[in-house]
Amino acid sequence: MSEDLTGRLVVALDLDGVTDKAGLMDRAARALSLPDWFGRNWDALADSLSDPSVWPRQAEDSGLLVVVRGWEGYAQERPQEWETAQEVFTQAMGVMPSLTVALALGGTS
Repeated sequence: MSEDLTGRLVVALDLDGVTDKAGLMDRAARALSLPDWFGRNWDALADSLSDPSVWPRQAEDSGLLVVVRGWEGYAQERPQEWETAQEVFTQAMGVMPSLTVALALGGTS
């Protein structure tokens, strides 16, 4: 199965150095320019990822590609949290077909 990602706004979610959920939420809030009222919990992240009205304006019509990089350390440090994060990404993509979350392999450079 292939998906055309042409034209989507690409946002990097860099988790390098993140070791807990709070760090992941802070990085997600910054990378996605989420509003101040973003709740910094799993439900709020799922809601924000699946709601184009809170995406960066450029992505509202074209779709959003979130490339998660530097995630390996977090996954190793907090495997259960990382599993939950992946479930949130998957759930949000199921709700919003114009969203793709991709895990970058091979480091952050």
